[in-house]
Amino acid sequence: MAKVKTVFFCNNCGAESAKWMGKCPQCGEWNTLVEEVVKETKHSRTPTARGVGKNTTKPVALPDIEMSAVSRIPTTYKEIDRVLGGGIVPGALMLLGGDPGIGKSTLLLQVSQTVADTVGTVLYASGEESRLQLKLRAERLHINSNRLHVIADTDLDHILEVALEQSPSLLVIDSIQTMYTTDIEAAPGSVSQVRECTSRLLRFCKEQNIPTIIIGHVTKEGNIAGPRMLEHMVDVVLYFEGERSYQFRILRAIKNRFGSTSETGIFTMIEDGLTELANPSAALLAERSDDESGSAVMIYLEGVRPILVEVQSLVATTAFGMPRRTAIGYDLNRLIVLLAVLEKRCGFTLGNKDVYVNVIGGLKVNEPACDLSMAVAIVSNLKNRVVPHDMIILGEVGLTGNVRSIPRIEQRINEAKKLGFTKFIIPDGNYKQIKHNDDSIQVRGVTSIAQAMQLVFS
Repeated sequence: MAKVKTVFFCNNCGAESAKWMGKCPQCGEWNTLVEEVVKETKHSRTPTARGVGKNTTKPVALPDIEMSAVSRIPTTYKEIDRVLGGGIVPGALMLLGGDPGIGKSTLLLQVSQTVADTVGTVLYASGEESRLQLKLRAERLHINSNRLHVIADTDLDHILEVALEQSPSLLVIDSIQTMYTTDIEAAPGSVSQVRECTSRLLRFCKEQNIPTIIIGHVTKEGNIAGPRMLEHMVDVVLYFEGERSYQFRILRAIKNRFGSTSETGIFTMIEDGLTELANPSAALLAERSDDESGSAVMIYLEGVRPILVEVQSLVATTAFGMPRRTAIGYDLNRLIVLLAVLEKRCGFTLGNKDVYVNVIGGLKVNEPACDLSMAVAIVSNLKNRVVPHDMIILGEVGLTGNVRSIPRIEQRINEAKKLGFTKFIIPDGNYKQIKHNDDSIQVRGVTSIAQAMQLVFS
């Protein structure tokens, strides 16, 4: 009979310990060790049980390795292919994380449909839904491909056996926290089960050259549940983000061994599923009013992609002894700093005012390049002055009131020109860097926040 023992695993790094300790000896995190019962068994390497045969790998000199063009598998979604660096790489293990209900399963089911129609068989393994539930979801998304095979099971060994028989073009696991292997006597979703299941999937997709996408749940802190080493084992880590009450979804790459981590994909959630948003700036500015104070337009970078978004502010006399500062989609600490700079460097009285700021569309903007436009929106509502509707304000504001340079200024300006903006107030350092002057637009450089206010409201 196999020997059963109790060990402690670290939720952060996956380190194993024979006894409980308040601080993990490997990563130094506190209160991350959890107790699990494991069974010591010998891992077999039979082809039917693991999808891998006898290990015959031998070392090869680096110059002797033959280079061949790797043909990526296109998903036919330009936003996804951009994030992945051109498509799915054969033999890659990819991890997709996101909040519950954000659309992870919907996104992968749609990708499975397009890959099945254009490339070959796709095996979709779900441990969270039955076959009937998957069929209901597919009917809602208008998915009905003969080459899209689904299996509702949580036994990873059986799923790998089926995948070995079918040799699909793509394998999808939904989700890794529901999978288990009988070699480990622990509950599905535990540290040991997640680590072992991911290890077997990694071995399988590399040796069989079958790309695999696994869905990972996230904790309340926003990290993927399970040991942190899970993200180190896979080739690509993707996060699907967005507010459930808004229609916009953002796909970003946190790790990508086959491409850049600066690209992002933007989608909208509609009744029939997720659709690509080719021009997010136009959608975000569609309902903007031209004659209201407290509104300004800024351009922030989502990775390397410039996106125009409207920021709004509301300044009202406080009815309490301590004025309120509320920020939605913007860093509250940066807002407090901006208010202090406006009061000290520009002479505006804000100590007795409640200040509320909001970024339209449910987006979260943390880029310092948006400081100046946020400050202009606050002053616009404070003085009841309207910002010109065709003006873009960009710049990072320092504590001294100076306006500092920002990256990719020409790329931002070119994006705004497509939507009809003709006036730009930018840092003086960026103004000197512009190589080509366009007579159709007016660009002004500023060195201080006070100078920017004069140009906007003069």
